[in-house]
Amino acid sequence: MPIITLTTDFGIKDHFVSAVKGAIYTELPDATIVDISHEISPFHITEAAYIIQNAYKSFPKGSIHIIGIDSELNPENKHIAVKLDDHYFICANNGLISLIASEFRPEKIVEINIHDAIGTNFPVLDVFVAVACHIARGGTLEVVGKSISDIKLIKGITPIVNVGDKQIVGSIIYIDNYGNLITNINRKLFEDVGKGRKFKITARSAVFDTIYERYSDAINFDIEKTKREEDGKKLAIFNSSGYLELAIYKSNPKTVGGASSLFGLYFRDTVSITFE
Repeated sequence: MPIITLTTDFGIKDHFVSAVKGAIYTELPDATIVDISHEISPFHITEAAYIIQNAYKSFPKGSIHIIGIDSELNPENKHIAVKLDDHYFICANNGLISLIASEFRPEKIVEINIHDAIGTNFPVLDVFVAVACHIARGGTLEVVGKSISDIKLIKGITPIVNVGDKQIVGSIIYIDNYGNLITNINRKLFEDVGKGRKFKITARSAVFDTIYERYSDAINFDIEKTKREEDGKKLAIFNSSGYLELAIYKSNPKTVGGASSLFGLYFRDTVSITFE
């Protein structure tokens, strides 16, 4: 039985997540359900895409991913089921899949058309669960929808390389639990454009000229602990997902603050890298 994952902006206070799980278990008592996250910022498609893109690859091929973000059905927000990288994704056609599919071309896309048979104002509970359980039982996508070739694209979040490869201009796409700032500039782009040149990263008033491999590489452990710069140390790193991240060493947004609050940077704010 394939694993079914859930990613939503429902939070955990209300009944929504439990209702979705209950509906799946009613259909598939032996199902394995994994929560990726239910703390996505409301209707935040880019945030959801970043989290799912970096989580789904750790699951077995054939896993089914229900995505409850901006999922209300309307003429401009149809529902789709997508086979991508040997995984299945069920969500609204709101641009989210275009972000997840940046590395892989979808193998099959269908526009879900079973709504008349179900009738609902809670599509994640009724429609998405029905489709997920159908796939889990070995059903094909063609049974639940009509094949389409295009999905909605989200534009304006790709880094820009200025003329002469002198500068990359990107933006903040995600702020993690530690207040660290993840940009849309990945290691490959940085290396392809930079070609080993010296650089300066600028994000509002924060400036960096070194990118570390690990957070602790920013700390000089040869200096006595009471004398070295440690707590509050700002740093840039390529994170485990390969994206440039601006961080504060051992930050805690609830006490000393994180990079977002300390640098005054938030979603979509600009980060530039200038090469010599």
